Amino acid sequence: MIENLWEDGRDDSAGLAVLAYRSRLLGKDRRVSNWGGGNTSSKVRLQNFKGDWEHVLYVKGSGSDLATISERGFAGLRMDDIAPLLNRDEMSDEDMVEYLAHCVTEPNLPRSSIETLLHAFLPFPEVDHTHPDAILGICCSVNGKVMAEEAFGGEAVWIPYIRPGFSLAKMVAEAVRSQPDARLVLLEKHGLITWGETPAECYHNTIETIQKAEAYLEERVKGDVPFGGSMVQTLPGTVRDGLLTEILPVIRGSASAQQPMILHYDDSPAVMEFVNGRASRELSQVGAACPDHLVHTKRVPLFVEWTPGADREELIKRIREGMEAYANEYRAYVKRHQKPGEAAGDPYPRIILIPGVGMVSTGKSKYMAEVSASLYQRAIAVTRVCSAVDQFTSLSEEESYAIEYWPLELYKLSLAPPEQAFSRRVALITGGAGGIGKATAKRLLGEGAHVVLADLNAAGAKEAAQECNTEYGEGRCLGIALDVTEEDSVAGAYRDAILQYGGLDIVVSNAGIASSQSVENTSLQEWQKNIDVLATGYFLVSRAAFQLFQRQGTGGNIVFVASKNAMVAGKNASAYSAAKAAELHLARCLAEEGGGGGIRVNTVCPDAVLQGSAIWSSSWREERASAYGITADELDEHYRQRTTLKVNIFPEDIAEAIAYFASSRSAKTTGCILTVDGGVAAAYTR
Repeated sequence: MIENLWEDGRDDSAGLAVLAYRSRLLGKDRRVSNWGGGNTSSKVRLQNFKGDWEHVLYVKGSGSDLATISERGFAGLRMDDIAPLLNRDEMSDEDMVEYLAHCVTEPNLPRSSIETLLHAFLPFPEVDHTHPDAILGICCSVNGKVMAEEAFGGEAVWIPYIRPGFSLAKMVAEAVRSQPDARLVLLEKHGLITWGETPAECYHNTIETIQKAEAYLEERVKGDVPFGGSMVQTLPGTVRDGLLTEILPVIRGSASAQQPMILHYDDSPAVMEFVNGRASRELSQVGAACPDHLVHTKRVPLFVEWTPGADREELIKRIREGMEAYANEYRAYVKRHQKPGEAAGDPYPRIILIPGVGMVSTGKSKYMAEVSASLYQRAIAVTRVCSAVDQFTSLSEEESYAIEYWPLELYKLSLAPPEQAFSRRVALITGGAGGIGKATAKRLLGEGAHVVLADLNAAGAKEAAQECNTEYGEGRCLGIALDVTEEDSVAGAYRDAILQYGGLDIVVSNAGIASSQSVENTSLQEWQKNIDVLATGYFLVSRAAFQLFQRQGTGGNIVFVASKNAMVAGKNASAYSAAKAAELHLARCLAEEGGGGGIRVNTVCPDAVLQGSAIWSSSWREERASAYGITADELDEHYRQRTTLKVNIFPEDIAEAIAYFASSRSAKTTGCILTVDGGVAAAYTR
């Protein structure tokens, strides 16, 4: 049951602060208000900049989300300018938007909601428009009008479906005026409108209406078996993880055919109940549960018909065939309704449903993939209720297209920041807890990437990832454990990356170790450790990257972080230098092998990096100083003072070189070496 969250004693005077508070309460529970959906308003009397009193409508700005809206998220419009529109018989969307742009009370506020006139034409100080699951359970039922009369009697006004805009706003206003006892409006296949004299009264009416709908529906679904009962059983968690590691890159590769996509996986109980249901495939193809869903979920999902436990290769085949069949049908759908000048959107599905496995959603970022999943969770909830008490119905194909390609709806998407160099890309960085690893993560995150930081120091990787998420946004970075010398650990790291984001585009091999011993004093153990980390480790990480990139079928990018020692041997560092040389030649071999599949492999060769370096803070620092016959402090000073020994190089310098190879700026380059040596010859001699 939806709760009434209004705080006792809360100031109920009209104003932006209370309107924002009311809006956030409605948005807090997604069963009440979808992400980005719904709108609220308040009509107040204010003094303008001239000192004159005027009636002002504050209404949610286009593209805002009620759950997070602030006072600056509302547009202010003069009611005296809007009122004459009620006398018009018709008005196009373009004319409406242009007209309302002249009614604003001050510049630099967001553009008013698509449904501004819906609020303006109603003769009430406070108005809420939401899309609650329970209300849609009535409004999206074939016999919804009858159900509305049973649930609300004469208190409800029923409005047949019409796309939002001037005509709907006028129809609602006239219907409410002709029904004086009305307390709410039910919009067929759309949602709910409620009102009040005060902000608190409006909110209470909204919640009370939803609760009444919940009680009505609950009484009628008792004993019902959702979605016709289970057709299949959910696979065990470990089995699903293994399967997902194989199929998510396939889904991501197909979904990224037109533009790269990030994936999100959902196996929540409600989702599993739906994907496993006998009637779910048919129900999933009826259409969207709410017009607001369409831009993020498309009209229907891809439902992959597969029996859990059957051959995995058969599932992969069905996914690939299903993704292409969906895209072809989507192109045909667009062609059937497309108007001159309308550009077709990405044809691949936003929602993929797999029995026994769960739901996969796609988006330009992890956050937007989660938004698509959240909206489809609401669709599942509505479908569940409608199919239990009546029959689920949705917008027609023509109505769906009119919403999905509605310029006013697409305008909301245009409010998003422009995409950056690494938008839609996912990078795995080994040695992620060290200075170069963290600097590289921030360099890529700063231009839109999602990053997996992997390190033998798992705590350090997770700490660095949390720091990055705080700075760049939750969910943008994942910290995990990785021992590059262990096959199982490497496989586990890739599994974690795939389950989090669906796949990878960039692998930065940066795990490091250092030793400083003359050859006669180098133990076999020390020699082997260098080879294990710097040669074998880079091989294992690269092999897994090749396997993943080939499953995705979208190419890939590997950047090795080697050392000047790979080309110019350092004094008393035979094990390290030899291993780095092997690493460098491995990169060249991989560049040759990967070229045909669009996999680029390049190498950055830095000289010594002090700042944030785990190696420099280790015993290696003392060993190097001893090799030159100086103290460790003297060695540090040489670097700081830029003596003939060396020039100081920072992790950010290496990160810049890595970003170059990882970006489209080097799209025609593979097998290349870029030195970062401070502009002086690489040598350790004084």
